[in-house]
Amino acid sequence: MEQWRYIVTEAMSPAMNMAVDEAILQLHSEGKVPPTVRFYTWKPATLSIGYFQKAVKEINMEALHESGLGFVRRATGGRAVLHDKELTYSVIVSEDHPKMPSSVTEAYKIISLGLLHGFQNLGLKAEMVSLASEEEKEKYSSPGSSACFDSPSWYELVVEGKKVAGSAQTRQKGVILQHGSILLDMDVELLFSLLNFPSERVKERMMDSFRQKAVTINEVSPRPIGLQEAIAAFGPGFASGLEVELVSTELTAEELALAEELARTRYSTDEWNLRR
Repeated sequence: MEQWRYIVTEAMSPAMNMAVDEAILQLHSEGKVPPTVRFYTWKPATLSIGYFQKAVKEINMEALHESGLGFVRRATGGRAVLHDKELTYSVIVSEDHPKMPSSVTEAYKIISLGLLHGFQNLGLKAEMVSLASEEEKEKYSSPGSSACFDSPSWYELVVEGKKVAGSAQTRQKGVILQHGSILLDMDVELLFSLLNFPSERVKERMMDSFRQKAVTINEVSPRPIGLQEAIAAFGPGFASGLEVELVSTELTAEELALAEELARTRYSTDEWNLRR
């Protein structure tokens, strides 16, 4: 069975978390590191926004600063994500890898099988729903707040009819980077306090819609699930979903050095985070 790297990094700053993902992508494109599955957490808890979002227009920057949360723009698309009581994953693999379909949507599906198996390893009745029809898209979409879990994807992972994971993908230098948020718990009011709305009434309506469409692991699990148990479930989940052997290792010195440079010159700068 093919071997991929499996890395669990310590809690990092928002800039470093995004920089590490990009560093792995760059060095994988140069053939210096193998395909990689990484799990990570954030210090401090962080609001990340999608590459195409307009930060000043969509995010309540005053509330964000008062909250003490970190802030970063991702290299991937999608909407705002609150990285707090959750586990973040990333998968980095070449576009021309035999396991990766050329279609973006089908590659997304293959990688997301790891998530599906992880939820199932926790004893949850998770399923992957194709959003091929307008009816299915409507079922899992919302009127359109800036929150990531409000945004329908090509395939949705659902438990009890509600979305349980938010993922995004980018392709650069012939490499796929897919990463996403696996929510253990979530402070919905905190998330929505960080987003801009035309009125309080619209905000309340969006929050209600969000709660009807999205759910966390501990809302559907019959028992509390902690971070370490989640890692223990999703590691084998990605191994079985991708049909590979995951070999536990650490970031290389070159990856760390490149990540530190990217964090300093890109992901911690206002030019990157606020530019749109």
